[in-house]
Amino acid sequence: MRVIVTGGGGFIGSHLVELLIEEGHDVHVIDNWSTGNKEWVHPSAAVYEMDITDHKVIPLAASIKPEVIVHLAAQADVSRSIANPVHDLQVNTIGTLHMLEACVQANIPSLLLASSSAVYGMPPALDGASPWNITEETPVKPTSCYGLSKLMAERYAELYAELHGVEVLILRFANVYGPRQLPKGEGGVIALYLKQVQEGQSIRIHGDGRQTRDFIYVKDICDACLLCLKKGITGTYQVCTGEALSIEGLAHQIERMLGQDIKREYAPARTGDIRHSQLSPLKLEEASGWRAGTPFNEGLRRTFEAWEKGEP
Repeated sequence: MRVIVTGGGGFIGSHLVELLIEEGHDVHVIDNWSTGNKEWVHPSAAVYEMDITDHKVIPLAASIKPEVIVHLAAQADVSRSIANPVHDLQVNTIGTLHMLEACVQANIPSLLLASSSAVYGMPPALDGASPWNITEETPVKPTSCYGLSKLMAERYAELYAELHGVEVLILRFANVYGPRQLPKGEGGVIALYLKQVQEGQSIRIHGDGRQTRDFIYVKDICDACLLCLKKGITGTYQVCTGEALSIEGLAHQIERMLGQDIKREYAPARTGDIRHSQLSPLKLEEASGWRAGTPFNEGLRRTFEAWEKGEP
């Protein structure tokens, strides 16, 4: 199968490219290297340097004539999305629209759109501290420009499925972590904490630390993507563990792994951050048989070991 992976030099994309090539697929990477790294890209992949906000990406993608576009390229920093919403919109929404246009113009059958649990915002039921399983039917009400731009990308993808028959698969990722994650932004909290601990710094917790996230290891994300592609699944699904871990709990897990106490400093909660996030994996499990297979303590250990070794 010939596959385009946008953002194929990034954190998630580079891992998925490796998996696709190991499975024998013909992989073409489109990346502008804003957050990606050329050294992470498998040498068997064809590489094109291009920004998805550039209209020229449409004829480029069309010329490759893939069977599917896996659209991972994104602006994923919540704080940055609020500081520069126009750029966020251009990357996440217009960039997606460009990929959809390529599908139409070149008769590319399908598109996998990587979306985010940020589209939900803070559902009313999550105002308390009790865990809550968000499902695909939970009302969407983003609390950040990032969440809104990803939701708009979803809506365009759904519309193109109706208007043009593009087979669209939307995967709403929980909080992904693992090797190659950049230590910055809300989503990169695990990488950031490991870096701070390694450098002997205090970790910074925004808010009281009781806010929760559904952390999922990057290999599990890639396995889910590949399985869905193999099965030709369409529709909207969450890719998650179904388990919630507080930020304070994350700090305790790091302490347990290292066998030492780590210093904490607390800062005000950030604008746009949601309080709790715990997603249900049942819909995807029923459709594909996929289930996250990496326990958090194991994924954390692998991430730290890769970080220590400086592995690409």
